[in-house]
Amino acid sequence: MRVQLFLALVLLSLIVGAQDFQGKATYKTHRNMDIKVSTDQNAPNSAMQKKLHDQLKKMSQKTFTLNFNKSESTYTQNKELKPETQTGGVSIVMIGDGGGNDVLYKDVNKKIYRNKTEISGKNFLIEDKLQTADWEMTAETKKIGKFTCYKATRSREEDRVSFTMTDGDKEETKEKVTVTTEVWYTPEIPVSNGPGMFWGLPGLILEVHEGKLTIVCTELVLNPSDKVSIDKPTKGKKVSQEKFDKIMREKTEEMMERFKNNRKSKNKGESISIEIQG
Repeated sequence: MRVQLFLALVLLSLIVGAQDFQGKATYKTHRNMDIKVSTDQNAPNSAMQKKLHDQLKKMSQKTFTLNFNKSESTYTQNKELKPETQTGGVSIVMIGDGGGNDVLYKDVNKKIYRNKTEISGKNFLIEDKLQTADWEMTAETKKIGKFTCYKATRSREEDRVSFTMTDGDKEETKEKVTVTTEVWYTPEIPVSNGPGMFWGLPGLILEVHEGKLTIVCTELVLNPSDKVSIDKPTKGKKVSQEKFDKIMREKTEEMMERFKNNRKSKNKGESISIEIQG
């Protein structure tokens, strides 16, 4: 049995080593979000809160396609019907969502990436280096489809910001949290790639659990009959990741300020509290 497995892996490695090796993987994602909305301090579980929670859940459920070869990949969102973005008079705006037109290009050999994204109708092209993750690989396995996958984990600290808005007055809370990432990769497809910015393991990543984010591969095709397209995005204002993060913070502050002014001008005497974390 071990000899057969060894020979199978050698054969697969030879296939992957071929110059024209390509693949296409479909991933489904969702993110759990904590949201608290009330117009009455005694009604924390209001109908408004449930509607907004359900709406945010729908907005976080997306499908992506990863086109890849031995070293390069593109990760794009599939075109789907957009869910409603207004509930009970409250509009939901996802800053940095890109409108479903984002293109993330990675070259894991050169350790670089390009990310074409959009904020408020303006295109940006983020160019930067891929950060090497300090993965802790384990011997734990499970089957995902027909592939044997191994678990790897990592932890990192990040600053998390939550907002509370009451009658137009914003309260911002910052805290340092530890984010734990668990991924499942298969050495049977020995390419050091995966969905989004996940990469750096001796096999394709098929499943991700990071905080409240879940990504699962639902379909995988190796060497499809129709050649996959892996093109670097070129359109947009070129910025570094650090510069783009600063722009994102500024846009978020602008959005919160507009919400604050609208609440004060339109709803004097009425108190509404919104708290979003996730």
